[in-house]
Amino acid sequence: MNVHDLPALNATLNGICAALLLYGYSLIRRGRKQQHKRVMIAAFCVSIVFLISYLIYHAQVGSVKYPHPGTMRTVYLTILFTHTLLAAAVPVLAIITLRRGLKGRFERHRAIARWTLPIWLYVSVTGVVVYLMLYQFV
Repeated sequence: MNVHDLPALNATLNGICAALLLYGYSLIRRGRKQQHKRVMIAAFCVSIVFLISYLIYHAQVGSVKYPHPGTMRTVYLTILFTHTLLAAAVPVLAIITLRRGLKGRFERHRAIARWTLPIWLYVSVTGVVVYLMLYQFV
């Protein structure tokens, strides 16, 4: 594997994270707390691996510009902007949410998880979309 394989790995990790987040949400809705806990820890770990891979890639390659002009560029930049803005919040939100859950502070955990889940899910899904638009639809 070389550095140019990392965007595909990153998109895969984002997709796995999104699937784990949805599965974890479905588990807690069914009252399966221990399974929910394990799946959400797995989603957090996948996100950590993603972040490491992402940082390695961009440290080596730098910024990658979208190659197409026009409407698709505007769509891409809009998605990228919202993705980037919200991605900056995910580590903080995820750590706080995870910590509250692990410490048994379930009311406070639920209160922040209502925000963390949709933001984290949006970032994971749009991460895949950004990858597809940048590397696959060229």
